[in-house]
Amino acid sequence: MTSRERVKRSLHFGTPDKYARDFPEPYGSDFFNTGPNPCPDWRPRQGRDHWGCLWECFENTGVGEVKDSPLKDWADFDKLTIPSLDMPGSWDGPAAAKAAAGDKYILGNMMSIYERVHFVRGLDNTWCDILEEPENLKKFVNLLADMNIEAIRRFAKFGVDGVINCDDWGLQNRLMINPESWREIWKPAYKRVYDAAHAAGMDTWLHSCGHILDIIEDLIEVGLNALHMDQQLNMGLENLQAFRGRIAFFSPVDIQAVMPGGNPDEIRAYCRKMATCLGTKAGGFIPRWYSDPRGAGHSQESIEIMCQEFIQISDEIYERVKDFL
Repeated sequence: MTSRERVKRSLHFGTPDKYARDFPEPYGSDFFNTGPNPCPDWRPRQGRDHWGCLWECFENTGVGEVKDSPLKDWADFDKLTIPSLDMPGSWDGPAAAKAAAGDKYILGNMMSIYERVHFVRGLDNTWCDILEEPENLKKFVNLLADMNIEAIRRFAKFGVDGVINCDDWGLQNRLMINPESWREIWKPAYKRVYDAAHAAGMDTWLHSCGHILDIIEDLIEVGLNALHMDQQLNMGLENLQAFRGRIAFFSPVDIQAVMPGGNPDEIRAYCRKMATCLGTKAGGFIPRWYSDPRGAGHSQESIEIMCQEFIQISDEIYERVKDFL
């Protein structure tokens, strides 16, 4: 079974031959990532991005934050710099992805439609806009959705298998905004994007961390195939189990608590609980690693224990499944 077929079967509950996975070497990955470069959603460690947002970053991490947002008043929206999807060379990488990927599953990176709003507008302003400027907010969200739909058209030409965007929606113990406001403003935009991807024959993936239990059912409803979440402990694996078999989870061991603080036995036990709560023999769970281990405080030993344990679990599950195939 090729990597591409393994990921597809895992996503669509078609019984892969083993866990699809995204691990560092020497453990291997079934994925090939691509995207426009220059990218409209580029997030530099320092300096201004293509929208005019000023970024700063700590020394020990690759993930920065916006210190100055360019759109301080909606009256200036028409003056906002909106980067083109056609910056010189942007699509050279996706155009070459099919040949470079071999039999791997090609995952294309799209624009965020929440994070980019608050990068440009400022987080406090964005939250106030939900109540005070909902129509302007919807206009911006829909502009970003339109950019993603256009990107999907480009990805489809190059044989990309799935598309992903990154929107962290959760605080530690709840959604950042009222779930009803999410359903009014953002849910229709996600649906438009996911409908476009499915119409083009692509799967849909979303990275979202924090406590997002309140919207997982909605995400399933609008057509999300895979949820990439790096935290689970704050929501409880038992609570996430309610969605088992209806959406795929693309996740490492919890990056905030278990990976940096757990001993080897605790990491192994958590791997097994993830396999039980999130996946089925038919699919639905794709283990991965966290690609900024230094920033999250993950030791090399912990990474290796996690990868080895997930591979062991996969061998146990799929050796049994083969008996019935």
